[in-house]
Amino acid sequence: MKTPSLSRQMVRAMASLALLINLSVVITSYSFYYLVFNYFPEWSPDEVDSLAPTAPELVWMAVTAVLAVVAATAAATRLARKMLIPVTSVAESLHKIADGDLSARASGGDPAFGEVTRLVKDFNTMADQLERVTQEQAQWSAAIAHELRTPVTILKGRLQGLADGVFEPTPSLFLKLLAQVEGLNHLIEDLRLLGLSDIGHLHMQITQADLAQEVRKVAEVFEPTLQGSGHRLALQLGEGVAFFDPVRIRQALLALLHNASQYAVAGTVRVSVMVSSATCVLRVEDEGPGIPAGSAERMFDAFWRGEASRSRHSGGSGLGLAVVAAIARAHGGHALCVPSAHGGTAIELSWPSRLHHSSMNPPPDLDPAR
Repeated sequence: MKTPSLSRQMVRAMASLALLINLSVVITSYSFYYLVFNYFPEWSPDEVDSLAPTAPELVWMAVTAVLAVVAATAAATRLARKMLIPVTSVAESLHKIADGDLSARASGGDPAFGEVTRLVKDFNTMADQLERVTQEQAQWSAAIAHELRTPVTILKGRLQGLADGVFEPTPSLFLKLLAQVEGLNHLIEDLRLLGLSDIGHLHMQITQADLAQEVRKVAEVFEPTLQGSGHRLALQLGEGVAFFDPVRIRQALLALLHNASQYAVAGTVRVSVMVSSATCVLRVEDEGPGIPAGSAERMFDAFWRGEASRSRHSGGSGLGLAVVAAIARAHGGHALCVPSAHGGTAIELSWPSRLHHSSMNPPPDLDPAR
């Protein structure tokens, strides 16, 4: 059975309402005069001797009713058109999006109808976000395939060579294969972390610890790598105990130092720590080449590389800074990229010093022990 349209229902409702009002006026008027004639005759005018309507009165009532219905129908039609054009546009756009056209948008909406205008605006905002998320998913799929292709191709070629007797099974060859496997494992772990962050399940194992001491541990391990790439490590560590996840903060710092060793010009890499009663700040600065103009907001996007980074051909999955930002958010803070006073880039993590660690412990089925 065909569903009646909303516009027809509005017109019928308005016409019926106008007719009902006219009938109500006539009925209540005659009821009033009936009571006067029968119960209060002294109030009734002398020249009126009957309540029966005369012919002119009947014509007047009929014409009035018809005019009221016509006026109500015209007003309802105009109102329905103004209201239903944007609603129909939303419905048509929904069908197009369901068919795969994510560029469909609704139009129309009289500013006088605030709710309808808001509906169109909210729908278009939702469609924009859906299109953006879909594009990002496609970019992610392509980027992940690209990042996996190189190590998998290398592994396949080396293993095929071993099977065919082309390569000798030497310890150095196995170490190279192991390095490729470790790179794949690191990429998979980064993707898992970002996936947990996107769905809001990247929980932290918050404990009370000395942030400066954790930074020293990472510095001792990574300093030889920095020296090998022509960098010198300088520490400026403010002492203080705070609440954070030591494993994740060390992971974030390692990612920042690795990023500096790959992309920064030879020079000093400065790591500073500041702990106050309200905030913890971990900052890593290099001396160049800096970031392209307008790229600071995109530095923490997964698989994004600035032009300077791309031109150095230094490798990397493009996930390091995205992981850093996810760890900062999971601590209730944020990551910030700003120009350094030394001519390079400064990456800063900040989060509240006092965290409610009981609420951040992960459920065992979402974030297994690391």
